[in-house]
Amino acid sequence: MTFRVWAPKAERVRVRVDGVEHAMTAGDGGWWSAAVDGEDYAFLLDDSTDALPDPRSLRQPSGVHGPSRRYDHGDFEWTDGDWTGRALAGGVVYELHVGTFTPERTLDAAIGKLDHLVDLGITLVEVLPMNSFDGTAGWGYDGVLWGAVHEPYGGPDAFKRFVDACHAKGLGVLLDVVYNHLGPSGAYLDRFGPYFAGRNDWGPGLNLDGPGSDEVRRYVLDNALGWLRDFHVDGLRLDAVHALQDRRATHLLEELAVEVDALSAGLGRPLTLIAESDLNDARLVTAREGGGYGLQAQWSDDLHHCLHVALTGETHGYYADFAEPGALARTLREVFFHAGTWSSFRERTHGRPVDTRVLPGYRFLAYLQNHDQIGNRATGDRMSASVSPGLLACGAAIVFCSPYTPMVFMGEEWAASTPWQFFASFPDPELAEAVRTGRRREFGAHGWGESEVPDPMDPATVERSTLLWAEVEKPEHRDVLDLYRSLIALRKAHPELADPRLDEFHAEQLGTVLVLHRGDLRLVCNLGATAVTQSLDTDGGWVLLASGDVALVGQAVRLPAESFAIVQAIGSSSNQPTSASRSANS
Repeated sequence: MTFRVWAPKAERVRVRVDGVEHAMTAGDGGWWSAAVDGEDYAFLLDDSTDALPDPRSLRQPSGVHGPSRRYDHGDFEWTDGDWTGRALAGGVVYELHVGTFTPERTLDAAIGKLDHLVDLGITLVEVLPMNSFDGTAGWGYDGVLWGAVHEPYGGPDAFKRFVDACHAKGLGVLLDVVYNHLGPSGAYLDRFGPYFAGRNDWGPGLNLDGPGSDEVRRYVLDNALGWLRDFHVDGLRLDAVHALQDRRATHLLEELAVEVDALSAGLGRPLTLIAESDLNDARLVTAREGGGYGLQAQWSDDLHHCLHVALTGETHGYYADFAEPGALARTLREVFFHAGTWSSFRERTHGRPVDTRVLPGYRFLAYLQNHDQIGNRATGDRMSASVSPGLLACGAAIVFCSPYTPMVFMGEEWAASTPWQFFASFPDPELAEAVRTGRRREFGAHGWGESEVPDPMDPATVERSTLLWAEVEKPEHRDVLDLYRSLIALRKAHPELADPRLDEFHAEQLGTVLVLHRGDLRLVCNLGATAVTQSLDTDGGWVLLASGDVALVGQAVRLPAESFAIVQAIGSSSNQPTSASRSANS
């Protein structure tokens, strides 16, 4: 086979294959090559004795500091030849971390839990980063070799088995990828060429617009296309795209969208790009014909923050703005709370309005919890640790009855008791100590006692964060799971609940009561501590689903504290209760 590597500044490059060094030949554009047979290989630059892994490695069996191993995509036998993909519109996303999803912490073990997701009603599984990082346990956002599947999870074949198994069960797969920075250990890219340009909050950032950046951009694009093409992944979640520094006329994200659209046409299945962005700028998900980047969707943290404040009452830090009266209904209607308005946390105006006449709601993901919003709390506590079951049910109903794409974080569907804490396992003791003390100081500065912050390097932190699947059979957890199943089933049975047209959607907030208008359906939530009777703009009907002992009384619905009801009006096109419904006197 031919080994190739981009090293434009090097005067001499060698490749060590199975322990034997071979000279490489310089070619055009700074690329070096050598035709050698073998399996394990690493590169040596100029007179250095450091044998470095391949920046485009597909397998790292000895970790991120060891040699790369040749890997042939053609050797894997796929069984998903009839797979036609899963569109995001109308779907439900499930976010999971392989290392804490099961006690085995492997992709093969995760396959054994896919029936649970199918039964729940999930359509797309979003997997946290698979790329290689230093150590055995970690979130995955400290990756340094973006094309190699983390070996402790099972390596590349295991990820292919996982994707193949998902497709066999009708589940699409989204992969979380991190192009905005590299981790602190094993990031050797800058030794090969001008890959880096400055730093951001998390580490070295990529050179996307300076000298030599054409190949750096190609490095990102080829990596993204490889996951979609060679691993049969159905979409990518792009981590923190606001940290991508790119001053070119065509932003990297737009270039990526163009190439992914071309690949989608060639493969004959939809491919989805979902951005995580702090910009509150809908240009990311606006079609290129309309002057946007052409991504399919982005996360909506503003909606999460509004829900979090409404359900928990927390108003510290960046949550303060979202305590404004009516913030939840307004954000449900308009997508962003900060839309060219003042952000006290940032001490400046932030964001821009969304044109709800032309942008559909499914392009924005709605969620009660996600890995960041749980894991970046000092103790990694889930919402269920401090919020009543009634309010959790209301929050879930709001998410699933909204015009947005719902996303569930693993274990949320049964109110898992396990936290999800920040953890890592860097072998370098100095780096490990720096991460440990830095984490504690960060939260100490925000008012947490440093002793409250779990040691991210302690294996017990990973153990605490691992789902306890036996909980599913306990009544208090089973009730929550049944509710989630019912909400998802109702969303599928009644198309108006998944209707993404924002200009046809209305939400109103009346004190502690929130009402969502979904065609002939009404979601009424009582977020308060006392019972209420809420007037409806209908002549009665049926209660399709409720979380408490509710009753229709004339043209009103009576709800106990911290409960919701989904009401179907008389005279609608579907005027009989469905199998997911329960009837009530009108």
